[in-house]
Formats: sequence, C-alpha cells, structure tokens
Amino acid sequence: MEPHSLAPRIICLVTGYAFGLIQTSYFIGKAKGIDIRDYGSGNAGTTNTMRTLGKKAGIITLAVDMLKAIAAIFISWLLFHNTYPEIMPLLKVYAGAGVVLGHDFPFYLNFRGGKGIAATAGMIIGMWNLEIFIFEAFVFFPVFFITHYVSLGSLLLYVGFVVISIILGQLHVGEFAVMSRSALCEMYIVLLVLTALAFYRHRDNIKRLLNGTERKTYLGKKKGGEQDGK
Repeated sequence: MEPHSLAPRIICLVTGYAFGLIQTSYFIGKAKGIDIRDYGSGNAGTTNTMRTLGKKAGIITLAVDMLKAIAAIFISWLLFHNTYPEIMPLLKVYAGAGVVLGHDFPFYLNFRGGKGIAATAGMIIGMWNLEIFIFEAFVFFPVFFITHYVSLGSLLLYVGFVVISIILGQLHVGEFAVMSRSALCEMYIVLLVLTALAFYRHRDNIKRLLNGTERKTYLGKKKGGEQDGK
C-alpha cells in the first residue's frame, strides 16, 4: 500500500457506495406501483426492468446505472488527481467498486439490489482509457449479439476488464506508467474480487448456461423469453 494513501481509498470507496445506492430500477418500479424485486428474476437491474416494465424503463435504468459510476469516478478524479496522480487508476477502481457494492447491497433495501453489471460498464467508461473501452466493446458485444446471453457477455466483460488492466499495467501504458508495482497489484486484486463477486451473483445464470436452459435477450423483435441478467 502506498504511504499516507489509505484515506483517499476510503473516500473513493464511500463516494462510490453512495452513488451506488441510487437504485434506478427500484425507483422506476415504485413509480409504477411495484417492487421490481418481486417480479421476473427478482433482480434490481437493467434486464429484469426491461422484461417487467418495458424497453424504455430498461434503457433508463441502464443509462442511470452507468452514469452513477461515471459520476463517482469523476468526483474521485477531481478530488485526488493532483495530489495522488501515481495511484489515480487505483482510486478510480475503488470508486467503481464502491458503486458496484452500493448497487448490489443497498442498506436501505435490506442489501438486496442488482448484480452491478451496468455499474461496471459505467466504471469501464469512467476509467477514461480508450484501450480498455475498445477491448471491452469487442468482448461484450460480439458475444451478446451472437449468443443473446446477457449473463455470458457480462461475465466475460469482467474477465476482460481484469485481463486488459493487467496487460496495460504490466506494459505501463498511459496512467498506469506512473503506478508502482504494489499499487498495480492492489488494483488487480480489487478487480479480481469484483470479478469473483460478479460470478457469485450470477451463479444461477452459470448453472443455466451449463445446462443449456439460460433464456435469451433480444433487442429487436422478441424471439424468446429472457431470464436473469444485469
């Protein structure tokens, strides 16, 4: 751990958690007189909102859940990019991790939220790294449009995030160039923990994928039902 840098880590994590508490799908559902967690897959996320309340509600949920991660990371950057430039990518990851935790485990909803995939997509954008964005786009979209499995694309998104971050970190590309080995390793660990959490949250999806019973999501004309996703 970098000396004298525990405070910014905590601040970024807490800031992220506060933004993650904006439970978009839950609030949209409440505006329509339902608790989204009592319908469909029971997940407070984009895919279940789209299935239960329609595409417009799903798109709004996706946009806001992404924006809350982007906002948390941007605020963290404003606070610390001048004082801690040597660990700024790590602090961005902590802010994003906080958003995912707030989204997945909102205290005021008995810690029952979503799965954090839209928030992670916002986190990827909020890293403001073209290499990461392009790599992740080529990971998620081909898989989704070929298989129509949101869950599969989402899990590979996380794996891709870890892989590209390690590659860029070890090659010292861009912001990663000024990071120490210990800070890079810490960032890899945080991303691996988030990936493990995502796989745990998608454990039922993984079982259905392995059994061939996972239902698909279509953005155009519906060709079949959907099951669990974001």
